[in-house]
Amino acid sequence: MAEITLLAVAQARDGFDFVYQGGAPVCRTCPYRHACLTLDPGRRYVVTKVRPVTHPCALQETDAAVVEVKPVPRSFVVESGSAVVGSSVEVGRYPCRRLDCPNWWACAGPAVPSKQRFHVAAVDPEPAECRIGRTLKRVDAV
Repeated sequence: MAEITLLAVAQARDGFDFVYQGGAPVCRTCPYRHACLTLDPGRRYVVTKVRPVTHPCALQETDAAVVEVKPVPRSFVVESGSAVVGSSVEVGRYPCRRLDCPNWWACAGPAVPSKQRFHVAAVDPEPAECRIGRTLKRVDAV
């Protein structure tokens, strides 16, 4: 089953990707909020299909189209024992100060969510380098 949401008509096109930020105060009284506010805040999504239905949107101050979306896989490093395709892993910033590490951005960088669950879609078979001695693997997760 496809995930659906509403996007401004100008953004509603196949291949458009965005980071879902969550609802705004004006969304609380919207009659379409149950179709629109269904995604996980902070996750990146890509539009896979634009449906031929539009609704007025108070937040965008324009019409919003109904679109089907899917989450975009993100690359992280996780403990090797958690790196199993199909498993659910909790990803969070690791307290590491080794900015010279080639995996710092995928492990402790500002783009890594503070605490969020992801499903592992693919695992790199090679171990990921860690300058503080952790046993890690790189995964693509949604």
